Amino acid sequence: MSASQTTGEAAPATGAASPARSRALRERGWWPVVGGALLPLAVLAAWWAVTEFTDVPAYRLPSPADVVRAAADLGASGQLSRDIAISTQRVLQGFTLGSLIGIVLGSLIGLSKTASVLLSPTIGALRAVPSLAWVPLLVLYVGIGEPPKIILITIGAAFPVLTTLSIALRHVDPQLVEVGRAYGLKPLGLLAAVQLPAVIPALVSGLRLALAQSWLFLVAAELLSSSMGLGFLLIDSGNNGRVDRIFLAIIVLAILGKATDALIGLLERWLNRRWG
Repeated sequence: MSASQTTGEAAPATGAASPARSRALRERGWWPVVGGALLPLAVLAAWWAVTEFTDVPAYRLPSPADVVRAAADLGASGQLSRDIAISTQRVLQGFTLGSLIGIVLGSLIGLSKTASVLLSPTIGALRAVPSLAWVPLLVLYVGIGEPPKIILITIGAAFPVLTTLSIALRHVDPQLVEVGRAYGLKPLGLLAAVQLPAVIPALVSGLRLALAQSWLFLVAAELLSSSMGLGFLLIDSGNNGRVDRIFLAIIVLAILGKATDALIGLLERWLNRRWG
């Protein structure tokens, strides 16, 4: 067979594989970034157009330029960076503690019928309590410093992890559990080596929900005699009629929420590489 024939026969295979390879590269490369930016850019353009070409007053809908100026003013004074730092610290601390509590209680309820019977009704009732309802009790029993803020965010973060993990653990393949027991694994070893790896998708989903819940509980937490933080900025701006700063606080919270959610994505990849 000649070289030209070999090349001619190989060419169609290469050509056939090229579109699939290009599609895979597009899905992993620029398209998720560009596609994800389309809606925010469209909203920004519509926002600019409404403030530029209509008679909506600035005290009801500030322009994007007004929000940028508010960010520049707060950035120049150092207040914005301070508020971002303290709020992020509070969220990460509360999220970490809440996730650990959720994993412990979720594992207990998911693996023990007795614990499920004893704890599930009470936990289900507590989960329905609004975040603001905890504020007066935390002030009464803990005070008005940092601890009650972290505790409130911890409460918000614990329930999503607890709920998703306990449900997932009840549906782990019994054959996997039997194999682990056959290798002599004790309950804690069985949980760490077999059961938790089997429910990684549910655990990651619970962590994502817990992180989102932590940001939601942040504003309620910063009602507790705060003088800094994005929740304080949001509330203080509302009291002072600074709608531009309200928009700024909301935008920053959204960006931080998405950025920290990306950390959960990195954790998911690591867990999948280790146990996938």
